[in-house]
Amino acid sequence: MKKRAIVTALCSLTLAAIGMFGLSNTAGASSVNDYIANNNIGHASVTSSVWSGFPKNAYRKGTGKPEGVVVHETANPNSTIYNEIAYMKKNYNNAFVHSFVDASRIINIANTNYLAWGAGYPANARFVQFEQVEVHSKSAFAHEIANAAYYTAYILDKYGLTPNDAAYDGKGTVWSHGGVSKYLGGTNHTDPAGYYASAGKKYFGASYTFAQFYQLVKTTYNNLAADGAAHGSLTASSAKTAYDKVTYAKADTQASLGDSYKSYKLYNHVKNSRSGIKSYSWSSVDASVGKQVHIDNIGTKSNGHDWYRITFSTDSGAKKYWVYEKALDLIN
Repeated sequence: MKKRAIVTALCSLTLAAIGMFGLSNTAGASSVNDYIANNNIGHASVTSSVWSGFPKNAYRKGTGKPEGVVVHETANPNSTIYNEIAYMKKNYNNAFVHSFVDASRIINIANTNYLAWGAGYPANARFVQFEQVEVHSKSAFAHEIANAAYYTAYILDKYGLTPNDAAYDGKGTVWSHGGVSKYLGGTNHTDPAGYYASAGKKYFGASYTFAQFYQLVKTTYNNLAADGAAHGSLTASSAKTAYDKVTYAKADTQASLGDSYKSYKLYNHVKNSRSGIKSYSWSSVDASVGKQVHIDNIGTKSNGHDWYRITFSTDSGAKKYWVYEKALDLIN
């Protein structure tokens, strides 16, 4: 898209934007991370559904709080997030984790101020732990990875920790279950390596690695911290409710729906720019590839991506929608 063909507007980039632009560079060969960045994929909010039945045992002496995060994967291709949670509540004496993640949800079921047991004694006494439920599409896997990276960064920020990949020396704050097996013992699992590799290869043409996931965690953490700083705080709790900054500019031009418009949605405001935002289906506007739309406003997010306010007719009372830039082909 050539935004300059529509309007020339100056906008300042925040640290969050710099972090997002850096994603493709730091992730390098990761088509998954690139897909997340290029499609402006955000994250779900953390939903608190803490069950009182889990035991409350303190982390190891000398800290009194978690020292990092362990990333798990359920290894069950036929289960759902709610099935996994129900099973864990019934079998917590064998194992339980703090939270579960899938493509659209992050559900916290055990108080992270107390330890869980999901990766052997040494890790249990040190880390917050969460499970990823297996998902089965390209979009779902990308959204789940974005959610998992956010939750990892969220926990690190909540407890005053900084990202450090434990894969190289066993001394970091971001751990796979496989890393725990290698460096701390008490378990022999290797997740989520197998799931990442197979899903990455199946949906993106190349294995996804924990090292690439860690790069996404770092970028997400930096963006979260920058958002918090912009709102007067560096805590995850405030960043979680912060909205994306948008700079608006009037426009008067036309565009058409692109070949991939169905990959996106229509909204009543720029996505994640405020509360109460609603989405609409394309079927409700009788959409099709090449259908012409009229643009009267452009919203540029701090990450550099544009959103367009469109109508499907020139009538003064025509309903207006916001749509992400990649859904449209601009008419020069």
